[in-house]
Amino acid sequence: MSPMERFDGTTYDPPRDEARLTGSLLLVWSFMRDGRWHTLKEIGAAARCSEAAASARLRDLRKPRFGGHVVHRQYLMRGLHQYRLDVNPGGLVVP
Repeated sequence: MSPMERFDGTTYDPPRDEARLTGSLLLVWSFMRDGRWHTLKEIGAAARCSEAAASARLRDLRKPRFGGHVVHRQYLMRGLHQYRLDVNPGGLVVP
């Protein structure tokens, strides 16, 4: 799969978005590999992206083309959730 085919969506423009999304994905991946629970605020701060972008990258990590990892979600309080990544050993993230 070429880098231009990795991400998708109606607003995705490869020349504009590929480097940014790949960078965010790798930062989220690196941060979440610790196997601990984190909020979107923590993930976004670590990945230098918004909470919405951090959430989107977590969804990407679940997709087979990004490793098919398991992302757990648990409710904390007042609409706040935290997330934990279970790494699929055969599904490494490829930049």
